[in-house]
Amino acid sequence: MTEEARNSETRTGPALSVVGPGEGETIVLGTTRMRVLEDGSHTGHRLAIAESVLAPHTEGPPQHRHALHDEGFYILSGTVRFTVGDEDHDATAGTLVMVPPGIPHTFANRTDHPAVMLSTFTPDLYVQYFRDLQEALADGGPLTPRANIDAMSRYATEPAAARH
Repeated sequence: MTEEARNSETRTGPALSVVGPGEGETIVLGTTRMRVLEDGSHTGHRLAIAESVLAPHTEGPPQHRHALHDEGFYILSGTVRFTVGDEDHDATAGTLVMVPPGIPHTFANRTDHPAVMLSTFTPDLYVQYFRDLQEALADGGPLTPRANIDAMSRYATEPAAARH
């Protein structure tokens, strides 16, 4: 065993994480399929990362704002429309959209083709929101705006219209 390998065994803290193709936690929310690549457990809860596939004509969440975390979206393929306040931005492959706390936003795939994006959450608290939504959908009912807003409220997030 090399000295470097011995030293890495004695370090405390999270271990290296490698998530291969097809691995990771899968969360299905209607026509959106999310693969959680990092839920924060390997980053001291500073960062979470997810890959999302939005089917054609997928509406996103109600426009909302986060109080405690930044959210980043890197478009891998397709086109995702981000609505920030009253402005629309069509983000194509290679585009990064960073949303700091307090900025009202939503997104949708309005095209006839799937779109894939990589999302970051700093800190990681918002991953549990997606798990909560999946659990609400597991009962067989549709995801109502009220259920979505209730779930958001547990993670320092509110509908954009709720701010005074």
